[in-house]
Amino acid sequence: MTVLRKICGVTREDHRRNVDILKELSIERDIISVIQCRRLTYCGHVTRIDKDRLPYILLYGYTHGCRGKGRPKKRWIDNIREDCMDIGIPIQEASHIATDRNLWRKTVCKLLGVLDLRVRCNDST
Repeated sequence: MTVLRKICGVTREDHRRNVDILKELSIERDIISVIQCRRLTYCGHVTRIDKDRLPYILLYGYTHGCRGKGRPKKRWIDNIREDCMDIGIPIQEASHIATDRNLWRKTVCKLLGVLDLRVRCNDST
């Protein structure tokens, strides 16, 4: 949003809403929905691959041991869990839906606001 504010010549002191700036620049989707869409489509891909491949092991694997003090580091699966909560699907149901590629793609695109299914979720607007 900082770059978009500079493009419009608007500062934070002007108290303009982000939604208004996006409308002024004719941007329909924000970067958050693009990132969520890409992350969820990749998660669906990893869910469908063989269980002995490294991406699957890294996504669903567990390492033993203790973490250091302080706030826990955010893992990839934590981001996926938050994205699934944002679109209203439990992660267990999402992993079940992701086994069918076409259904997963339609679900993710529909819930994140991509109306034209010919437009891929990872295309930027």
